[in-house]
Amino acid sequence: MTEAKKTTAKKTVAKKTTATKTTATKSVKTVAATKSAPRAVAVDVKLTGATYATGKRKDSVARVYLLPGKGNISVNGVAMTTYFRRPVLQMIIAQPFGVAKRETEYDIVAFVSGGGLSGQAGAVKHGISKALEKREPELRAALKAAGFLTRDSRVVERKHYGVRKARRSTQFSKR
Repeated sequence: MTEAKKTTAKKTVAKKTTATKTTATKSVKTVAATKSAPRAVAVDVKLTGATYATGKRKDSVARVYLLPGKGNISVNGVAMTTYFRRPVLQMIIAQPFGVAKRETEYDIVAFVSGGGLSGQAGAVKHGISKALEKREPELRAALKAAGFLTRDSRVVERKHYGVRKARRSTQFSKR
């Protein structure tokens, strides 16, 4: 190739890379603008010193941040009593603190997604237990004995081919 062809080839490559960079920055800006509010709060400055753990149950995943505080629990930016209205679900979330005898020592900020309310409560409980264990390793024995550190792996069975539901077969017809 001649010297002129090399320089024009370099210019076209440079133009292509700058065009790619500008489209990439535009897409990043639009993705950042469309992200939901709880994710933006999760990176908040208040949560930088928190102990983080992930809890799972059924199809639910909970990101739990444990902070020193007075026992306040917020789920997806709302108070726990507002998000989980049923007392049974509130009791499930409070169980790890009862076992560890730390009811009023920590605040919880949890972001939960997927599944139903029961699975989400179980995911938050699992996340709180893991975060307590990370913060205070001596609580591991009590939390493990209560079964809070083990992920409950029971999930809904899938529907099988040729069957009406997971286990329900078709009705028998003699004629």
